[in-house]
Amino acid sequence: MWDSFISRSPATLRLSGIAVALLLQGVVVLCKSPATLKLERVFPHDNEMELSELRHRDNLRHARILLSEDIIDFPLQGTYDPYRVGLYFTKVLLGSPPREYHVQVDTGSDVLWVSCKDCKGCPTSSGLHIPIEFYDPSKSATSTWISCYDARCNVGIQSSSAATCSTTNTHCNYTFKYGDGSATSGYFVSDKIELEMYSDETSLLSHTSSTVLFGCSTSQSGELSSSERAVDGIFGFGQQGLSIISQLASEGEAPNSFSHCLIGGGDGGGILVFGQIIDPKMVYSPLVPSQPHYNLNLLSISVNGHILPIDPAVFGTKNNRKGTIIDSGTTLAYLTEEAYKPFVDAVSTEGQCAVTKGLAEAFPLVHLTFAGDATMVLKPQNYLLPQKTVDGQSAWCIGFQKVDAEGMTILG
Repeated sequence: MWDSFISRSPATLRLSGIAVALLLQGVVVLCKSPATLKLERVFPHDNEMELSELRHRDNLRHARILLSEDIIDFPLQGTYDPYRVGLYFTKVLLGSPPREYHVQVDTGSDVLWVSCKDCKGCPTSSGLHIPIEFYDPSKSATSTWISCYDARCNVGIQSSSAATCSTTNTHCNYTFKYGDGSATSGYFVSDKIELEMYSDETSLLSHTSSTVLFGCSTSQSGELSSSERAVDGIFGFGQQGLSIISQLASEGEAPNSFSHCLIGGGDGGGILVFGQIIDPKMVYSPLVPSQPHYNLNLLSISVNGHILPIDPAVFGTKNNRKGTIIDSGTTLAYLTEEAYKPFVDAVSTEGQCAVTKGLAEAFPLVHLTFAGDATMVLKPQNYLLPQKTVDGQSAWCIGFQKVDAEGMTILG
């Protein structure tokens, strides 16, 4: 919905030139030559979508957040549907010799997986006009499959019933089941991943490679079989041990941090960096500990300089609430019922949408204040979406929606 910058450990969110850093550890990590991934947006900014369609996509994703109960180091089963709600993808190089794969970037999941040779139900073409590539372990000189006796698979068996091993097949298998009935399954392999090292945003210094564990998908069903927005797989940037960033950090190959900037204007896109981008304007707010997602302590919302009468507890994680979550895969922003009405009433006297020509004159500034005295300033163009009325007039609609579930605030 807006330009954003987020990084992990230290984790950072930037909106409208204001940066809010989300600290996982009390240290600042400086990478002189960070590994970088260029991001592309699935849906260009000028490809207008109805507010109801965006909300539908987000609702599918939020079902996964509601159903997740425990923190799992080896997340082999879930209700996450990246193909229907994911917006950004990047390219990674896997294997020896390296081959290029297009994968969607997601901070809400942990595992990297790609479609494999002889995959049943996997799309062979994409409506995104990108080539579909199938990973073939036999064509990579450095590929090895992960056995049931590997320590990393044992962790999966102990923490999730989706990790399976049998006497007839000693591969470490996985299955992801999604809320809409679609699913993917396969087995884990270990192989080289190649990353590009930059001295700045445009100057490529060199390539570096590391050995990582990732999923080899042999079966897909339901929406995952659709070619409409098909990519080669998913690149999870969650907090748990099997995410690529955690694997690289444990081997000393990269800092335990990543940063990404998601561009809101034009065709979108952005950049993802393994390491932290240092900025003198950065301000910091601690992450909420022991949460499976990237949670912040949201303290208050101000509109036009006035703090809204909202109990801060509605943004927290007590009493079975999910708290305030930063999620790159959610398109809009979502407030709990207790916060939504006061916010909309303060922003516009005309309700959710208004017909007007001048944004600055018609809509106020919004301030989100987080723990650590970190404030995010949103200009009207950061929280409004252009829409058309039934008679064809141009209208501006508030990008903040009321979440269907109780106790969850999401900043997408």
